[in-house]
Amino acid sequence: MAEVVELAYYPVKGCAAVSTRSAVMQPAGLTHDRGFMVISPQGVGRTQRRDPKLAVIRPEVSEGGPGGERLTLRAPGAEALHVDVELEGEPREVDMLGQPLRGIDQGADAADWLSEVLGAPSRLVRVPPRNDRVTDGLTPGTSRYADSSAIHLLSRATLDRLNARLAERGAAPLPMARFRPNVVVDGWDAEPHAEDRARLLRIGDAELGFTKLAVRCAVTMVEQGSGSKAGPEPLRTLAAYRRSPEGGVTFGAKFSVLRPGTLAVGDKVEVTAWADGEPV
Repeated sequence: MAEVVELAYYPVKGCAAVSTRSAVMQPAGLTHDRGFMVISPQGVGRTQRRDPKLAVIRPEVSEGGPGGERLTLRAPGAEALHVDVELEGEPREVDMLGQPLRGIDQGADAADWLSEVLGAPSRLVRVPPRNDRVTDGLTPGTSRYADSSAIHLLSRATLDRLNARLAERGAAPLPMARFRPNVVVDGWDAEPHAEDRARLLRIGDAELGFTKLAVRCAVTMVEQGSGSKAGPEPLRTLAAYRRSPEGGVTFGAKFSVLRPGTLAVGDKVEVTAWADGEPV
């Protein structure tokens, strides 16, 4: 039986992960996942595609502040910043990978801190409490500032297959963190990429519905610990066996939340519906 072996959420889009042993699955994903985004002064969202130094920023969300939520940001060489999160401000328009969304600006202190760490003028926004974003795919849902669907799920068997192919090329293996999943599953050893065929999943109290395969980008070539680009792997190797007919290469799968609930490391992963045929 497959089970959850890692859980992670990313409070600020593009920044470092927060690993956890248990989490609440809300309609928009794990609590606090990608609830904040760094933007340019023009409102365009920053990602590791162009700003790999985001990876070294370590965010933490806690209770506190007038609105009941506090964000702490840490980075090498910088003093920690504590932000009392603004939840009631007037949302502004933002652009996330070409998608028009909205965000509440978190003020000058966050803007100055991020601008200094990233070396580029930046501001910080939070998803408004009323978030009506609709995501696409086989099972529509919602999310905050995730690229698309609420949950990115990846199996250890899938990563093992990639690392075996990298070894054949004489390349070093890659850690799971390079792919920034929310849920890591073990137990599908006999079938790498089994997540490609899973259409309905039950984990803990939550139920997930498959939306699409995860199309990978240049973020997979960023070494997450240092925020430095380290390509051409894994995209070069993935292109040899995971190229999508629609373009790009795929690795892992995206899911919408059909039923919120709690989940934890060690929970069994029950697939209640599979797609016909073999993994894509």
